[in-house]
Amino acid sequence: MARAERLLSLLQVLRRHKRPVSGARLAQELGISIRTLYRDIASLQAQGADIEGEPGVGYVLRPSFMLPPLMFSQAELEALILGFRWVEKFADEPLTKAAGDAMAKISTVLPDSLRDSLDSTALRVGPRVIQDTERVDLGIARTAIRLQRKLSITYIDGAGQESERVIWPFSLGYFQRFRILVGWCELKGDFRHFRTDRIRGLVSLEESYPRHRADLFKQWRAIQTELSYVPDT
Repeated sequence: MARAERLLSLLQVLRRHKRPVSGARLAQELGISIRTLYRDIASLQAQGADIEGEPGVGYVLRPSFMLPPLMFSQAELEALILGFRWVEKFADEPLTKAAGDAMAKISTVLPDSLRDSLDSTALRVGPRVIQDTERVDLGIARTAIRLQRKLSITYIDGAGQESERVIWPFSLGYFQRFRILVGWCELKGDFRHFRTDRIRGLVSLEESYPRHRADLFKQWRAIQTELSYVPDT
């Protein structure tokens, strides 16, 4: 492994750990000697990385540090390209535009050798099988999820019945044929899955829901026997 790639890998490992991690564990993860690890940490600290700790205590990377030169391995770059291409094809319009903008930003700071890989990679995403059918702005839903705000929706179920719901949204799933908004439904007193193409009205409320989004997601995952996002009926 080249030294530059090794230093980048060390930063990535440190970013995954929120608490101090021992030098022995870091060296084991990277497949290097403890002496090499200490030299690499000293090199990163000299370049401005805010790594705190010492031998026998452990090391932690403070979140303020950003590596100036943006570098990716070939596999990481291919994963990014594939992900961006999927979003550009299957997400709603604001996200497809954001994906293109993000890819352009990354392209401008990549070395020439990696920038060429953006267009030459053989990875492709299959054809889109549906057109956007939402009548509402999914950006409102994403913002409500991020801010943990309640949503008021008008929903048409599979039987064609219309209902007014207040939900606590915590997840938005993107699939090839449809999209699913997942939340706690106050009307049903339970978790529900709403196909976004059946939502006829969507309003973000000022009121925050009383539980943390991560707790709702954890509880929802715990009761799922399989990943089958069945729309509310």
